[in-house]
Amino acid sequence: MRFDNRLLDEIKARLSLSDIVGRRVSWDRRKTQPGRGDFWACCPFHQEKSPSFHVDDRRGRYKCFGCGASGDHFRFLTDTEGLSFPEAVERLAEQAGVVLPVADPKIARQERKKAGLAEVCEMAAQFFQMEFGGPRGQTARAYVQRRQLSAETLNEFRFGFAPDTRDSLKRYLAEKGVEEPVMVEAGLVIKPDDGRPSYDRFRGRLMIPIHDERGRVVAFGGRTLDPEGQPKYLNSPETPLFHKGVMLFNAHRAREPAFKSGQAFVVEGYLDAIALWQAGLRHVVATLGTAFTEDQVLRLWKLAAEPVVCFDGDAAGISAAHRAIDRILPVLRSGHSFQFCFLPDGQDPDDLIKARGIAGFHEEAAKAQPLFEAVWEREISAANLDTPERKAALEKRFEDLIGTIADERVRKRYQLDFRLRLSNLFYEHSRRQRSAAQGQGQRQGWGQGGDRGRGRPGDAAASLQLLTRGPGGEAITAPQGPLFGTERLVCGMCVKFPDLLDKHIERVASLPFADPLHAGFRNALCRVARDFNSLTAAQLAEGVDDSFYKILHEVMTADEGAAQKHGDFSGLYQRFPLLKATPPEDFIEAAFLHFLDQIELMALEQELKQELAAAEQAFDELAWNRIRGLTQDLSRRREECAREEGELAERAKKLRHAGPSMVPGHGNQAASSPH
Repeated sequence: MRFDNRLLDEIKARLSLSDIVGRRVSWDRRKTQPGRGDFWACCPFHQEKSPSFHVDDRRGRYKCFGCGASGDHFRFLTDTEGLSFPEAVERLAEQAGVVLPVADPKIARQERKKAGLAEVCEMAAQFFQMEFGGPRGQTARAYVQRRQLSAETLNEFRFGFAPDTRDSLKRYLAEKGVEEPVMVEAGLVIKPDDGRPSYDRFRGRLMIPIHDERGRVVAFGGRTLDPEGQPKYLNSPETPLFHKGVMLFNAHRAREPAFKSGQAFVVEGYLDAIALWQAGLRHVVATLGTAFTEDQVLRLWKLAAEPVVCFDGDAAGISAAHRAIDRILPVLRSGHSFQFCFLPDGQDPDDLIKARGIAGFHEEAAKAQPLFEAVWEREISAANLDTPERKAALEKRFEDLIGTIADERVRKRYQLDFRLRLSNLFYEHSRRQRSAAQGQGQRQGWGQGGDRGRGRPGDAAASLQLLTRGPGGEAITAPQGPLFGTERLVCGMCVKFPDLLDKHIERVASLPFADPLHAGFRNALCRVARDFNSLTAAQLAEGVDDSFYKILHEVMTADEGAAQKHGDFSGLYQRFPLLKATPPEDFIEAAFLHFLDQIELMALEQELKQELAAAEQAFDELAWNRIRGLTQDLSRRREECAREEGELAERAKKLRHAGPSMVPGHGNQAASSPH
């Protein structure tokens, strides 16, 4: 629904922003000046010790000078409580006493109809709860006792029981004045086509209400209590209120905890979701017996940027995850993805919690794979690379999958990453074949835990760690030049962020790298970027020397002790740890350009040294002009670099202070700045 700007302005005029924000923060008494409408507090969106979150009541705007969050009354509710924009408008309009315009008559009739059906579903929920606590509910109560569900959980989720009779619910609703067609439309009663009397849809089942995002009961899930009963789980049919492919069980409870934690977990069954909720994991939802749909994916992204899908580790769970992957890929977009956690074989989340507690569940969840990794493993697990045709077939499968991604930036990043991985895979396969033919033992390759030596601290990026081992454990080369680490970091960022390579390819291509290995790696990357549409992974594998893969191995291979969730870029994360926090794209680009500036600055300094050395042998006016021009240029570039470095260091400091909200799963682990 669209809202007129005048209506929105009226709502904001009647409600002070400081009152809305003040429910979630404590104002800093020293900086706040209420008389001027000037309020300061510690930011509710990230962790900080000194207040940098500012509310201007006169303008009706807020801004955090630490993390950059900003907005108005409505944005604050959508960002702190997970409300949609229309929901935020409705809530604030009610608080402000502003009457919202009447919707289109047809839409208004539909809403009244839905409200009536929701009332009937609420009556049914009350009936099932009553039966659960009555004499006929003994079997259901015994079942939930075996499941170790607490009284608090049973009350919160409003567990009920549908008697094993033909029309108990039907008669109850009729006594409340509900007409039979309405019962049928609500999915509670079935009307046979052959003229027989209608009867209750749910009979002899443990009943669990399903709520919409507003918290209204709109449907039910029923679990049979008969060991031989089929189906084991029965959901309400599609109704004007309930669409299985759109809804998520427990979403209305999970929304705020998910926003606060920055995480969301997705499980297959609602009893699994309830077990996790009872164990203290409140940001959990469940699908309703269907494969992921685009609507569900988009709803999950409202809860968290990278929800963790927790499926059983058996064949059925893996198959369900693979179906989910195919549904997710087309709607991937920048900053949003999924992670996949496969639980130990034979266990569902409820089993895992009973065996190992919530800590055991978190241990398994910490092993979750990024979507990229799940796709890669799925496709190569059964791949055969013994002929050129089979290599081409594998590459074609990846191309077809990635081609379904609508977001151009994400699609291009996936294309480059997979192209590099495939070329490395083909290279390793050929190398092992050559080694076998020569009677040599197989060496460990990329992703197989090869020997990775430790290096020394780097250069201007003071915290960088130098890795100097190749795919088979052989030394790459001793570092050459004071900016060896920065050059390697630029190489890694070009692979991790191909959009930066695309955007600045001319400048990257002409960088004066001091290390010839880096220059060769850069040249190969630029070739891939420029000839992307005509260059296959096999051609890339054949067209570069071993040193390319040695550097690629360091950049992309997961290192021992690195968090699994960071996937294959642990070498890069060690050099630039702040990347673990997924900083804003503009910060990443600014850091990347600063590293380019450093390399160019060093080359300029070397050029000046050469000119000064040459001037000692032959000094004339032409030499003087060259030296003066280089000196002025160098002075200007040094000032620019120093300013950039200060700005980046300040931003990095604020990003580090963001804590768990910026680095999920890493607590308050410090991430060093680029310098």
